[in-house]
Amino acid sequence: MINYGKQFISKDDIDSVIEILKSDFLTQGPTVEIFENLVSSRVGCNHGVAVNSATSALHIACIAIGLKKGDYFWTVPNTFVASANCGLHCGASVDFVDIDKETFNISIIDLKKKLIIAEKNNCLPKVVIAVHFAGQPTLQEEIYKLSKKYNFKIIEDASHSLGSENNDNITGSCKWSDISIFSFHPVKMITTGEGGMAVTNDQTFANKMRSLRTHGILKDPELMELKDQPNYYYEQKYLGFNYRMTDIAAALGISQLDKVNDFVQQRNKLAKRYDDLFLDLPFRPQKILEGIKSSYHLYVIKIDNEYLKIKSRDDIYNSLMANGIGTNLHYLPVHLHPYYEKRGFRIGDYPNSEKYYNCAITLPMFFALDDEQQDRVVNTLKKIIC
Repeated sequence: MINYGKQFISKDDIDSVIEILKSDFLTQGPTVEIFENLVSSRVGCNHGVAVNSATSALHIACIAIGLKKGDYFWTVPNTFVASANCGLHCGASVDFVDIDKETFNISIIDLKKKLIIAEKNNCLPKVVIAVHFAGQPTLQEEIYKLSKKYNFKIIEDASHSLGSENNDNITGSCKWSDISIFSFHPVKMITTGEGGMAVTNDQTFANKMRSLRTHGILKDPELMELKDQPNYYYEQKYLGFNYRMTDIAAALGISQLDKVNDFVQQRNKLAKRYDDLFLDLPFRPQKILEGIKSSYHLYVIKIDNEYLKIKSRDDIYNSLMANGIGTNLHYLPVHLHPYYEKRGFRIGDYPNSEKYYNCAITLPMFFALDDEQQDRVVNTLKKIIC
């Protein structure tokens, strides 16, 4: 079986973890802070807050920004459910903006239309969570301009896109957003086993997220209500969580971060090779806009509508799996999950996302994928469609 995604662990990675296992700190210690500083420095941002998953990072980012009951927040249907669940955990109401048919990212045209209507109805979003699907950054500058006009905050769900760029602007700099989120799940650009990070240029947001990940507790004397207390003293300021990252995970992340440029370069090389091999086949890859460097967390193809009259997407999916080609579907539109249907969303609400889902397949994409395996993926697809 060729997996659709897979981590790459080197001897250096293993050695870095062993070193921590022999040290004094296993849970959150000095290595976590080193990892935070390395990531935030790499992306050109002032603060990094490491946590146990990108889902946790999204949650505390929403709280830090002040999302609460009575507020609205928007994201896209074409994402993992965490991008929408995070705001619901704050008591806010979710709505969605459809995707662009070619990039599979948030449609700026649809966002503009929806904002005009929302302003008239007095239900503008407090936060827009812009998802960088498959590793391609969203048109963040355009979203930022709209945020200034309509007064909303921006969280970049950049879980897929560590190492990507938009016109030389490194993803995670927060030049056009308030907080950006990275994932370090095994199939992402780098891994910490499980893990995530929120990066921001806002000191207040960073301080609150650091507290929220550790039960809402503060240990910085300058932030405490009671001053001149003994060293053992600490205060709980918020109702927080145990979302901490371990030093074990951070050590793996530090070692992996050294290789991120190689990882992204190889994924781009593999994507280009896929593109060339699919030129004469009824498949269309994600359109990467000019000036954008994708990290290619995923390689997704859409099956041409005319060919779908001959064989369904599920037929192709099942045939690939039967032939040992690991594939996946990213994503079932969030609004079509039973939980969200119970909240009033229906088929037909976001047609671009629904049409995309019905004809999309995610193919194997990982650093160690070689030419022979890639040829096998493409040749198997050719046999299936003949």
